[in-house]
Amino acid sequence: MLSSPLNRKRGAAMLGFTTADATWTTRTALLLVLAAFAFIGMFGFVAPISQSSAYHTFCDTRSFLIPNALNVLSNIPFLLVGAAGLFLLSQRPENLDRRLVPAYGVAFLGLAVTAVGSAYYHWAPTDETLFWDRLPIAVAFMGLFTAVMAERVTPAATRLLIPLVLYGGGSVVYWRLTGDLRPYAMAQFLPMALIPLILWLYPARWSRGADLMIVFGCYVVAKLFEHADVAVCEALGKIVSGHTLKHLIAAAGAWWIYRMLTLRQWTSPRTDQN
Repeated sequence: MLSSPLNRKRGAAMLGFTTADATWTTRTALLLVLAAFAFIGMFGFVAPISQSSAYHTFCDTRSFLIPNALNVLSNIPFLLVGAAGLFLLSQRPENLDRRLVPAYGVAFLGLAVTAVGSAYYHWAPTDETLFWDRLPIAVAFMGLFTAVMAERVTPAATRLLIPLVLYGGGSVVYWRLTGDLRPYAMAQFLPMALIPLILWLYPARWSRGADLMIVFGCYVVAKLFEHADVAVCEALGKIVSGHTLKHLIAAAGAWWIYRMLTLRQWTSPRTDQN
């Protein structure tokens, strides 16, 4: 005979479990299963992905005192937002869980270093210089992913920061050693695929939770402009290229993270204080 919902709730309560606990466990299991399937699908069914030499061919190669000027200079906003974010974190804002400072710190530091690495790459685009562009990008993604998981899923996710950073950086090293981009693709695209799902599944402890969806939107639009570099360049009369706009849109998304951290407020009791 099947037990009633009331009896099941009573039984769960006697064992120390609540409906909220069961819901959290189910949602977390879903994330883990999706991540596992993504890795199995990528490494079990997708052939190694090599870097196309055409990737280094950009529409806008104009020089204004420096080579590929606009693609180089459009990295400056990354540096500005990264520096602003690090300064914000150094002020220990009251509306930020102190346990998240290292994760956001890695994200903003990675962003600032990306400005240097990407400028270096666009100065003279090759696989060798691209390594220094992708390395800080991968690290920044891991920092942001850790922060979002710690905010929404469980603060214990901060323990994943170092392993995820090592994976992100290691994925770029693996590409340079083997020529296979699959680990790097997972480092960038899996977090950005899971973050909207995490935002939907788990309640926010702060206001302005929807701001991260704007960040996600900027990421998607930036990738579209990256892939449409030549088409955008020609459509705009070669005034500016899709890749330059990609940098600016991505930087706008990073700035929105900074804006979110400066404006949001706690919507639930703090748990980061003794």
